[in-house]
Amino acid sequence: MAAFDLVFRARRVITPEGETPCRVGVRHGRVAAVEPLTGVEATAWPADRVVELADDEVLLPGLVDAHVHVNDPGRAEWEGFPSATRAAAAGGVTTVIDMPLNSVPPTVDRAGLAAKRAAATGRVHVDVGLWGGLVPGNRGELPALHAAGVFGFKCFLLHSGVAEFPPVSPADLVAGLRVLADLDALAIVHAEDAHLVARAAPGPATGGQAASYARFLASRPALAEHTAIAAVLAAAARTGARVHILHLSSADALPMLAAARRDGVRVSVETCPHYLSFAAEEIPDGATQFKCCPPIREAANRERLWRGLADGVIDYVASDHSPCPAELKRLDVGDFDLAWGGVASLQLGLPSVWTQARRRGFALTDVVRWLADRPAAIAGVTGKGRIAVGHDADFCVFAPDAAFVVDAARLHHRHPVTPYHGRTLTGVVRQTWLRGREVTGDVPRGRLLSRGHQVEEER
Repeated sequence: MAAFDLVFRARRVITPEGETPCRVGVRHGRVAAVEPLTGVEATAWPADRVVELADDEVLLPGLVDAHVHVNDPGRAEWEGFPSATRAAAAGGVTTVIDMPLNSVPPTVDRAGLAAKRAAATGRVHVDVGLWGGLVPGNRGELPALHAAGVFGFKCFLLHSGVAEFPPVSPADLVAGLRVLADLDALAIVHAEDAHLVARAAPGPATGGQAASYARFLASRPALAEHTAIAAVLAAAARTGARVHILHLSSADALPMLAAARRDGVRVSVETCPHYLSFAAEEIPDGATQFKCCPPIREAANRERLWRGLADGVIDYVASDHSPCPAELKRLDVGDFDLAWGGVASLQLGLPSVWTQARRRGFALTDVVRWLADRPAAIAGVTGKGRIAVGHDADFCVFAPDAAFVVDAARLHHRHPVTPYHGRTLTGVVRQTWLRGREVTGDVPRGRLLSRGHQVEEER
């Protein structure tokens, strides 16, 4: 009988100890051994299958994208579990955590959670966890949702873009955080101040003004982010709750976040590949595929976000994949006022981040920390994000020096709209493995994850 079901052999493997040549033994879908590739320890390992990586390939842990809008059920024509999870797998992502809004019903009560799980069951190609929602009037539902295994609770401090997921008031936020503090549950927050955004909103566009990216950027000022983040930090300090700032776009908030952490506030922070890749000065007028909220800001701000990652103030990077049908992006008229705000990029997170990271002297070990290890740890996804004994045998076979030009029509997202179209990226995902089985996109073998354990066995 073989000692292992599967063995990977590679000259470059990213482990928690760093990059090293080693072999990884898999048994029953989990990592059973990690040992040096050569030397006296490298005795023969009997295995049913041995995968030898090419000289230009690196074995990474499967990535964890903790900020994905699948929109299923209710708006599955925008994306849907099959297409979203195929795209994830094509990008080396083996775990996604789906946001509670843009689906109908939203995941704000037990009925919404049941509908979400029913929509996902048997239809996912990677493992999927779920966030719950904090909205006005649902505080009584939070303990039951927490007990049912959602990974935390999202709220908005201004209009979410969909009527069925309303924003919380300052009083709602504090009251909700008190409940979540008692549960030791994570609150994840879209932090922009509603009053400042309303005050900055431009009047009716005339003479093509609606196509101006500069005008759109001015409508979501950095001050609105800072003011909202300050309110979240104050509420967290007051209640003792754990809070997470979603999709940080303004680097001006970094000193405030670092100071709060030093003062004992339990706060974590994410940013997104588009904030690390693009710059406002380079976005053409009418290019509504770049519209997202908070917005992509200036090049100098982008470099300060990179410093925030290097310093550890920003914990990880997540896609905030928020797709929609092409017609809702209003590319026909290039109108930022009318276009849906969201960047479709789930498949491209690793190459987009790596393309920028290597230019700035970062290593693959840094990228793995930002895209796998830290999101798994902060969200509480057990057994994911590391190549380590006992963890799930989730892997990404990555060629870091290969390059490709993004063709939106060839991505696995449902709609061929992304700001990365035509952009040359470095780093190609060649294989993705989920619990010791290669993901081909043919048979959905993903599981639904619950905080701390799996809730549906593989089909």
